[in-house]
Amino acid sequence: MPMTVVVTRDVEARYRGFLASAMLEVAPGVYVSPDLSAGVRERVWAVVEDWFTTLGNGAVAMIWRDGTAAGGLALRHLGDPPKNIWDADGVLLVKRS
Repeated sequence: MPMTVVVTRDVEARYRGFLASAMLEVAPGVYVSPDLSAGVRERVWAVVEDWFTTLGNGAVAMIWRDGTAAGGLALRHLGDPPKNIWDADGVLLVKRS
C-alpha cells in the first residue's frame, strides 16, 4: 500500500471534509495517507471525480507510487493543472506554461 497524496486548489469545502475523513490534511489543500489501499484510493477518486464533474471548480491532483508507471509515480488530475507533466523516456518532467 503506497503513500497517496491529494492536492486540491480552489475547490468547494465538501472536498476538504471528505478527504480529511480518509486522509491527513498536512497543509491547506494537501492530503496524505501512508497506507491507502488501491480499493479505497479508487473509491476516493470516484467521489472526487463525480463532484468535479457536477461542480467543475478548481483542480484536484492525486499522486501515488506505482512501479509500473513512468518515473514510478501514477498521477490523476482534474481541472487545469498549473504545469504540464509529461513522460520523457520513463522520467516525469514538468513544463511550466
